Amino acid sequence: MSKNTEIKLVGQPILSQLLQLVDKRSFKDLVKQKKSDYYYKAFKSWPHFVTMMFGIFSRCDSMAETCEGLRAMSGKLNHLDLEKSPAKSSAGDGLRNRSNEFFEALYYQLIERYSSFLSDSRTHGLTVKELYIVDSTTIRLFSDILKGVGRNPVNDGKKKGG
Repeated sequence: MSKNTEIKLVGQPILSQLLQLVDKRSFKDLVKQKKSDYYYKAFKSWPHFVTMMFGIFSRCDSMAETCEGLRAMSGKLNHLDLEKSPAKSSAGDGLRNRSNEFFEALYYQLIERYSSFLSDSRTHGLTVKELYIVDSTTIRLFSDILKGVGRNPVNDGKKKGG
């Protein structure tokens, strides 16, 4: 009996299952439309997308940590449809230089495709364009106004927001 290495295992990582929700044909069409692979020889849009998703789900704090995490699971990258883990410099260059318009279009494409499955009833009739997201790093801009907010500093003068 020969061993079939293409078997879809039940124990696939959650990230792999989420990546399967992205239609490859639509992804490739979007790459051509936005020309997101135009200047890149090795670090194409799919590995960039997978690397960023891996970093998010692994709660990595830096691109170096993300690439090291991918390198550590080098034998299992076939689940993510990657041949090898990206180099830190290539991933960093891709993150800095690749236009965010491609990922924005991909996001809206996925929202449109799966909007009937979204469970939040409060978004009925609203468009995603009306959504405003504030990153916690912007709170520093208002540090003088928010001096009394958060718990007491631990000897370093910094407060944790509440």
